Amino acid sequence: MTDPAKVAPPTKEADLARRIRARGLALGHAPPQIAREIHDQCAPIFGTSQVKAQRLSHGIALSDVVAQVRALYDMEGKPLPKLGETLLSAYESGFKRPGPAYLHYLCRVYRVEPEDLGFQGPCVCARTHDPPRPGTHNASPREPDVVLGPGTLIIDNDHWAIRDLSSVPHISGVRYRAEDSDCGGGEEEETVLRRTLLQVLAGAGVALDGQILGAVDGIRRKMDDTLVNASVSPTMLDQWEETANGYGQQYMSTPPLRLLCDVLLDFSEVRRMCEQRQPIELQERLCRLAAHLSGLSGVIMIDLGDHRLSRSFFRTARTAADETGDRALRSWVSVREALVPMYYGDPRESLHLARRAQDLAGRTPNVAAAMAPIVEARALGMLVKRGRSDAAGSAKRAMARGQAVFGQLGKDQLADTAFGYTERQLAFHMGDTYTNLGDHRNAEETLRRALTLYPASEELDRTLIWLDRASCRLQEGQPEEALSTARETVLALSPGHRTDIIMHRARQLVSAVVSQYGEINAAREFREALTAPGTTGLAEKQT
Repeated sequence: MTDPAKVAPPTKEADLARRIRARGLALGHAPPQIAREIHDQCAPIFGTSQVKAQRLSHGIALSDVVAQVRALYDMEGKPLPKLGETLLSAYESGFKRPGPAYLHYLCRVYRVEPEDLGFQGPCVCARTHDPPRPGTHNASPREPDVVLGPGTLIIDNDHWAIRDLSSVPHISGVRYRAEDSDCGGGEEEETVLRRTLLQVLAGAGVALDGQILGAVDGIRRKMDDTLVNASVSPTMLDQWEETANGYGQQYMSTPPLRLLCDVLLDFSEVRRMCEQRQPIELQERLCRLAAHLSGLSGVIMIDLGDHRLSRSFFRTARTAADETGDRALRSWVSVREALVPMYYGDPRESLHLARRAQDLAGRTPNVAAAMAPIVEARALGMLVKRGRSDAAGSAKRAMARGQAVFGQLGKDQLADTAFGYTERQLAFHMGDTYTNLGDHRNAEETLRRALTLYPASEELDRTLIWLDRASCRLQEGQPEEALSTARETVLALSPGHRTDIIMHRARQLVSAVVSQYGEINAAREFREALTAPGTTGLAEKQT
């Protein structure tokens, strides 16, 4: 008999799966066997997962699976689950793993075991999911078949309960029972915690893993939802705003990836609250929080070197800021976004965004009104470095405007490195502008001053300052000294701060040296040092 995969070259996963299914049905194969054949033949070509092969073996769509799971919930009198086509598709693509409850219901829909879906471990219901055999519809419940421990703890298949706790101290006779005939009561978090409790009572070692911590936090979130009752409490917003302000204080000293995780966890909670329309004053505060957290995520993504994701976060921040109608906030988002093309794109785009931020800021002194002219000056300085000598005067005038507004900022605005604008940042950015303008005397003086203002913990900006000083050495005709300064500085970074923005600037310096002086030994050694593993720990340069 001809193999369906050899009839014609497959162009689509669904087409090949359809042929395999038709052939399997003609041969009298059951869906699980057809699923294995689909997986064996489609996985090498399309990367088809086992859970997706099960659906394809039934010839049904994602919406059909969702409908069947919902029907099971409804039949058991439970609230309908949040499982949708997007989440199910994520399971099939391997981006997510179903929790115990959803895994159980998928097993019931496809009438297979977890391993047939590509997931390790038994189902928490401790049952098989095979279809009932003829003549067994009225059979009495089976004897318990899952035993944890030496005959002391038994999980009943019909009630998922502890039968005998006589050997467990202090709790003899206590019965823990979940809902009948499911994997633990319908709530995924409760299922995880019940299973953990049973394992602990059985004396089994339980590791505090991500699934347990997720269940713990999931229950806390549900209580939050219950307490706020479809509305965010002002107290909760106060706490989130304090947390966001704290991120502004931590921005320079905390490793970017670690800070990003913290920011996005809170960003996710704010998103959940934004899903429901709130009273106007609370909605505005939520949008402000979303703009700050999304904008900060965009700034961190610049440090991590992913300019595409950074732009995406800034688009989200703009959308949230527009909802508030706050011009100062909108201008802050715009001026921070201007840093993306400054480091990873065209300085002309950075110049455009900086000027737009100044227009949004208006005449009222605020963070963006001070920072935007300085960003404009930096962009103009980069154009001067590329041959636009006529832009030098505009750059110096922009710096003067920025300094004038900076002198009018409030104390709180001068203390925040992410949502404000500090004196040390101003000195660094002006020194960077002077460097690009080729004004080495002012650049060296300003950069030295910036280093005295930055604490040692703010490694990223200190390293960028030293790289600017190395550029000054290069412009003065000292390529070896420039590369030595850059090499020592970059290798002194702690691993968490050695991000792509630093590597990008270092590579730019090496390329500039090579373009002017050729492949000198210092350039080759620097390249090797940048790629060598375990090269941290050199002492930081002193001012």
